[in-house]
Amino acid sequence: MASKIDTKARRASPPKGGPISRARTGVNTGDPLYLQLVHALKEEIVSGVHPVGSQLPTEEELCARFSVSRYTVREALRRLREDNLVASRQGAGTVVVAPRPSDSFVHEVMSINDLVAFATGVRFAIDIIEMVVADDKLASRIGVASGEEWLSVRGFRHTEGSELPVCWTEVYINREFAAVGRLLQRHTGPIFHLIEDLFGQSIVEVHQEIAAALVSPELARGLKVKAGASALEVQRTYKLATGKIAQVAINTHPAARFRHAMTMRRVKG
Repeated sequence: MASKIDTKARRASPPKGGPISRARTGVNTGDPLYLQLVHALKEEIVSGVHPVGSQLPTEEELCARFSVSRYTVREALRRLREDNLVASRQGAGTVVVAPRPSDSFVHEVMSINDLVAFATGVRFAIDIIEMVVADDKLASRIGVASGEEWLSVRGFRHTEGSELPVCWTEVYINREFAAVGRLLQRHTGPIFHLIEDLFGQSIVEVHQEIAAALVSPELARGLKVKAGASALEVQRTYKLATGKIAQVAINTHPAARFRHAMTMRRVKG
């Protein structure tokens, strides 16, 4: 029996047999097998291999494809049901379902792969795309050198079925990769994938910080909260193998409508 599951989602259809290829972003291969399978299936769901309303392969097919036990498959499907990505229906197998609308947005992160699910599950309505020069204030805020040019992309994110925006998003893209800007109005999904695809780069590290903040008067109306309301500012810095910062993303969430979940496991040694 194979001890690892590779997790690159195919854009058209999953292979007929054998494990799928490793994702660029990868998973922790020390994870339990069922979690590796969860990540593999999540990748395929968010990339459209298994669209909403479609059936996942049967338990037997998943066992054969990934060389895992039926117990592992059932645990993975249970986790996907808990995440509201699939539903088991009598006589219909396991079906991919649409995300449930909610006034409280829950974002669970276990690996870089989960950032793909976040970016795919919400719509980024871009208001402004422009080149900016980082002054001392902005440079300190996003952790870059003052005087550098960055492509700034700003707007609100929304989920289907909810009138309340998820957050206000600011993305700062290294000038070296600013050419992705011309594709963003038509792009869905994570921006860092565009950088990887267009420039042959690989994001290997994402550093995340969460800080308390207050909603500014400028953002209050768009977020549909009162000025000065509590907020959570989630900042992610995306780095290449060289250590160069490719992108910085800052999401400002109304505190009453956001909950962040993170799973940690003890590492032996």
